[in-house]
Amino acid sequence: MVDRAVRPGDVAVMRLSDGGFGACQITGVEGRVTSAYALRWHSVDRPSLDELRGVESLTLDHHAHGGRLAHVSIGSWHAVPPGFTWIGSLPVPEGVPGLSNTYSGWQSLADDVVRQRRWDQELPAAVKSAYRAAATRGQVEVDFGAGAVTLGAATPRLDLSGEGSMRVPTSGPVQWSALDQLPRCTALTWVGPDRGLARALADHPIVSSLTWRDAPPVVDLADTGLHHLSLAGTDVREVRLPRGLHGLELSAVDRGLTVYAADDGRWLRLTLTGADAETTVPTGLHGVREVALDGSGTMSAAALEELKELESLRIFWRRPPGRLVDAAALASLTHLAVIELVDGYGLDADTLPDLASLTQLSISGLPRSISPALKARYRGTWVRLVIEGAKPDTWLAANLNNPFRDWVDDGARGGAAACKAYASAVRTIDKLLQDRGGRADEAEAALRKLVEALNSIDQKYEIIDTLRREEAFDAFMQLAVRAGVPALLADQWFDEWRDF
Repeated sequence: MVDRAVRPGDVAVMRLSDGGFGACQITGVEGRVTSAYALRWHSVDRPSLDELRGVESLTLDHHAHGGRLAHVSIGSWHAVPPGFTWIGSLPVPEGVPGLSNTYSGWQSLADDVVRQRRWDQELPAAVKSAYRAAATRGQVEVDFGAGAVTLGAATPRLDLSGEGSMRVPTSGPVQWSALDQLPRCTALTWVGPDRGLARALADHPIVSSLTWRDAPPVVDLADTGLHHLSLAGTDVREVRLPRGLHGLELSAVDRGLTVYAADDGRWLRLTLTGADAETTVPTGLHGVREVALDGSGTMSAAALEELKELESLRIFWRRPPGRLVDAAALASLTHLAVIELVDGYGLDADTLPDLASLTQLSISGLPRSISPALKARYRGTWVRLVIEGAKPDTWLAANLNNPFRDWVDDGARGGAAACKAYASAVRTIDKLLQDRGGRADEAEAALRKLVEALNSIDQKYEIIDTLRREEAFDAFMQLAVRAGVPALLADQWFDEWRDF
């Protein structure tokens, strides 16, 4: 198992997503937070402690980084990945602070090594030079064939789906050379047939992230420099991935999908979005070691039974009740070391089978009544149990379907007030729907009252961060649709009324 009592100076070898090895070192431990930094090391073979002696710290100067130390603080929720191996202790170099004010997970240290190495050794010098020069180029004219648009030369993300400010021709050729004007664009959003997209990405290796919706039957991205791909499309039958890809998100794809990935997906982090009890893992990905199921109120572990190399599993229920069926299928996974469960309000203490390889079980969002039994089950074992967001059963009974239910984890009073405001809005809108004489202005008033309540709650309790703002928007839009308000108008209302 992983040594959980890490101390300043402890050194770990990290398995990297490019197949190599890196290393990191602990700099400080304070309460439930551990700080660590990455070493400037990359090797084909696993290094020894002596080989790492005297190796300098990794400073990041790729892309827009200005030379900061790859140093993060990590909360106890984040398990040390199975690909990390503690090999001993060395003196922490002078000048490296004990604690970092940047918070992330352990995996970010390994990712920092890979990203810096790719910048240093794989990207052409001309690409890096253009990226840096774009910081001071100001505005440029960009035309993909449907008319020029003025954008900043340093634009990092571009939406070509038709929903953003940039337009592409609805048919015919696309002027992909327009990407030359945006040498800092690292992320694209696209929709529909290829139309030269894959070739354009191969010609612009600075683009490392792609979101592709309504993708065609055959997707071939093998020659691109992508690190992350989010793919959706019920017509997709075959996907070819570049060797450097380490993040793959699949949503609403055909059950017969075949994926061609290096080593059967061994180096991928696979996310199945919109997962439900019928979700399956595509052919060609049975070598993956890290999987996330992100979806409905009931999901099945049967989809994972053939993933014999699986080491890490994350399940995030987006809707109640938060049930896991066929959990016994996990018993055959002899490498499964880390499990994270989010909003599993339908779980009980015995849902998961006994797993000899398990080292950490992290659960966020569960009925408080099962916490004692969970703690008793894993007390005295090798499993490190982390529980957050346990809620009283009576409170859950009243708020399980409330999209703001987890806000109480940020603050009991503010979260409870948000739940109450949402419940009030639901009652008002449902009453309007029952009353055929209900007017549109009454629906507007109810929605506005909800946003004003959230404004007041945030002003008083300061609990609406970026994540909570997105949750508030989603909840607002769902209510607006329920009330018959056009989505575009509802979107405008939300931005106009909110102060958070």
